[in-house]
Amino acid sequence: MLYYLFEYFDKTLDIPGTGVFQYITFRSALAFMLSLLLSTIYGKRIINFLRNQQVGETVRELGLAGQNEKAGTPTMGGLIIIFATLVPVLLFARLHNIYIVLLIVTTLWMGTIGFVDDYIKIFKKDKQGLKGIFKVIGQVGLGIIVGSVLYFNPAVTVRTDTGRTDVFKSANTTVVLPAPVEEKSTATTIPFVKNNEFDYAEVLSFMGDGYEKWAWLVFIPVVIFIITAVSNGANLTDGIDGLAAGTSAISVLALGIFTFLSGNIIFSNYLNIMYIPNSGEMTVFISAFVGALIGFLWYNSFPASVFMGDTGSLTIGGIIAVLAIAVRKEILIVLFCGIFLAESASVIIQVAYFKYTKKRFGEGRRIFLMSPLHHHYQKKGYHESKIVTRFWIVAIMLAILSIVTLKLR
Repeated sequence: MLYYLFEYFDKTLDIPGTGVFQYITFRSALAFMLSLLLSTIYGKRIINFLRNQQVGETVRELGLAGQNEKAGTPTMGGLIIIFATLVPVLLFARLHNIYIVLLIVTTLWMGTIGFVDDYIKIFKKDKQGLKGIFKVIGQVGLGIIVGSVLYFNPAVTVRTDTGRTDVFKSANTTVVLPAPVEEKSTATTIPFVKNNEFDYAEVLSFMGDGYEKWAWLVFIPVVIFIITAVSNGANLTDGIDGLAAGTSAISVLALGIFTFLSGNIIFSNYLNIMYIPNSGEMTVFISAFVGALIGFLWYNSFPASVFMGDTGSLTIGGIIAVLAIAVRKEILIVLFCGIFLAESASVIIQVAYFKYTKKRFGEGRRIFLMSPLHHHYQKKGYHESKIVTRFWIVAIMLAILSIVTLKLR
């Protein structure tokens, strides 16, 4: 909203200095600072409100050290993250930008699913919360919306050859102009490979001429899968104080670098990466989101004064997934979201191995002492602060490796 006000001041009233709001870097800095202030200052008030409403965590007995002390800690802290993200975005972002619209919808959509899940757990005294099938339906619904918009909306384009020009010659002059190569595309980036664009439409090349128009049959299911997988991965990672918020902030920072570079024609040309017009605006959202996550850590670090609950974890996963898809870096999710992947894989492996051994030997066996992975290390006697710190270090290493893919091919 302030963006449009200052745009009016600059272009209509010609007030000196108001044009600074046209710069994404300036608005991103403001969004970060405001979200950090909102999450730290108003976060305490939200926590007190949740405590007064007796929105406390019900802890299952898992035999983990320090577990019982966490009973009654306010949950639904994801409301802090959502609030501190959306307010700066509404103030400083260009709200007509299609990517900003998608991210706002994602935040509210996934936040609502998580809120309903937490509400059922707390006020309905149902430890299972929202039934899994309804969570999946919600995630699939968001995937259909995001996939359809990214595929069909004319404002979503890419430009893979940022250095191409057209040469126009006449009898006396030669004119070189930038070539109009922005186009609809389902291309994505393959890391560590030269000429590293892969088009989902190529999967349907066996259909013959005109197969490109059916690319949505591949693209939309891929979007659904990624959103479902990443949001569930974030949900599984949210198990000890500061783990999900910290690793998510690191992942989103890496995505912020990709977004800023891909949305800038000069940097994308220099790095020879896909230029995505209008995507740079997502940097404002990312800055607000990172500020909210860091501010939330003020209260969520050990010993936590509040838990994010599914309200926060599902929202975080959904946002990261949509950001990665929008900036065409979804394959890199296995790197910068490596912690989410490891946590999800540990659960899948544990359950699969248990069922296999029970069927074969009549007795279920386990690979990990407990899953998800962070609980395995708790069972081994590591303090949760040490586990979180080491997971953060791994997340930083993975984020740096993902950024290195910009040049290492």
